[in-house]
Amino acid sequence: MTEDEIRRAYIEELVRVAPDLDPAEIAGSDHLQDDLELDSMDILNLVIALSKRFGVAIAEADYPRIATPDLAAAFLAKRV
Repeated sequence: MTEDEIRRAYIEELVRVAPDLDPAEIAGSDHLQDDLELDSMDILNLVIALSKRFGVAIAEADYPRIATPDLAAAFLAKRV
């Protein structure tokens, strides 16, 4: 998978977790908490969804590496 494909998949899962978000308005640098206003439960649900979709474990220590679509694409591309 390319980073662009991973970024699109990340945004798909993000919108499933937080359906009030408009995928067309999510920038690559938008931070989950600071910009998109997700709470800790939303983030946990996103981590679970990403783990299932990509078949990788995401440790709590790695949460900062998936805090934006761009960071997540780079992080997941190395693990998928």
